[in-house]
Amino acid sequence: MTQRALSRLDQMIIGIDRVVRTLADTPGEERRPSPARDLPKSELDDAERRHAAGLMRVNHSGEVCAQALYQGQALTAKLPQVRAEMEHAAEEEIDHLVWCRQRLDDLNSHTSYLNPLWYGLSFALGAGAGLVSDRVSLGFVAATEERVCQHLQTHLEQLPETDRQSRAVVQQMLTDEAKHAQTALAAGGLDFPAPVKTAMSLVARAMTASSYRL
Repeated sequence: MTQRALSRLDQMIIGIDRVVRTLADTPGEERRPSPARDLPKSELDDAERRHAAGLMRVNHSGEVCAQALYQGQALTAKLPQVRAEMEHAAEEEIDHLVWCRQRLDDLNSHTSYLNPLWYGLSFALGAGAGLVSDRVSLGFVAATEERVCQHLQTHLEQLPETDRQSRAVVQQMLTDEAKHAQTALAAGGLDFPAPVKTAMSLVARAMTASSYRL
């Protein structure tokens, strides 16, 4: 039996469900087990635990933004294959959301209280990029993932050496995000000019500084 094509209403309902799940920290089941699952428990003092939690909270917020970005782009993508690409990328990012939340729980910490704000802004940016063109939309994904990779690399340098669990999660996220950036460019994404990427980095720093604490 063939599956019927989803109507616009079906897609809207699915999208609303994803919004609720993302902001309620119940995005779904991870497809891959956490890289931290089989590692021994890290021995951290209070200062190291708080710092690791702050960094993982930033990473979780980044994944919330990624979900919103991809969902906004899928809503306005003009070509079916681009829409499918955005939806597939969002599914892959669910692993990262779950892994970061699990690590925050292990560190006796919480996700950012600002996540609803980051979600709304990212959704609007993603939808706006999709309205301009699919090439701009894919380029925005590539540029965003490049910024994410820079942050993750910095976090690897800042995480306590003894926190092997957090480091394993961040390392796998870095590998995945780099692949997403390359895929978006290979699919025809626009390579944004340096001034645009610099502006995106400034916005990312504001999100990072606030989510680290809140």
